[in-house]
This record gives sequence, C-alpha cells and structure tokens, in this order.
Amino acid sequence: MNSLNKTFLPTKNYKNRNWFIIDCKNQKLGRLATIIVSLLKGKTKPHYYPSIDIGDYVILLNADSIIINENSKHYIVNKPGKPGSSLKIKNVSDCLPKFTIERAVKGMLSETETKRLMRRLNIYSESSHPHQAQKPIEINISNFHSDNQFNTQMV
Repeated sequence: MNSLNKTFLPTKNYKNRNWFIIDCKNQKLGRLATIIVSLLKGKTKPHYYPSIDIGDYVILLNADSIIINENSKHYIVNKPGKPGSSLKIKNVSDCLPKFTIERAVKGMLSETETKRLMRRLNIYSESSHPHQAQKPIEINISNFHSDNQFNTQMV
C-alpha cells in the first residue's frame, strides 16, 4: 500500500459553504475587495484547490459608508454602440456604492469565475439583511490578516 496519496481534495458537489458578514463602515474599497475575493474563492480554507469551487457566501452591510480615495480620479466610461453618439463619463464616487463594490470585485476575478462567484455576494446599504437563517459569521476586517480566525471556525 502506498501511504503517500493522502491528500484531501473536495469533490465538485462540495456543500460546506459558510456565510460571512462584513461591515463596510469606514473601510477602504481596495482592501475590502481583496478580502471579499479571497472569501468568494475559498482561499481562506485549509483545503483550497484552484480547480474546485469551495468558496463561501459574503454579506456586505453599510455599503454607503465605504471609503473611496477622493484624491485620485477614477472614471467610468460608457460607450454606446451607436455611431456618432458621445461618450458618457461618470466619476466613480458619484455612482451607487453597490455598483462601485461590484466593479472592484469583478476586476479581481477571471472571466470564467465572475458570473458564478458574484451570485454569492450580497450587498446592502443599511445594517439589516434577510439572511439570519443562514447563521452568518461576523468578520472583523482590522485583524483579518494578523489572526487567522477562519481555521478555527471552518468545518
């Protein structure tokens, strides 16, 4: 018997998905987006494997109070397909916060992952949400990288 092949790989029908709550109050957009992407992909789990989807669900609360760098200029350019029509340019800080967060997270995902993983992201502008039945785990962003708080709570 060969005892070297003991690596655990989750199957395609992996059902152990956790729900996490993140409070966006006074959080920076870029730092928050990297944490969201790592949770959606499942990179915080000890048995992460790139070709198998073991990611979790993420609930964002208070999305209106997210911090966007006001000093740098970020624009959204909309090019309608009609010839002769002008470009529509909007400042990112003037857009809806839900659209801004989705755009930042989509930019960090590949094209094949985007549609599947964005279904697991729920963004709310107030502090209430309809996902109490899933018993979500609250995450403190300030000590996300210093404490590895996920390994103790994962199943």
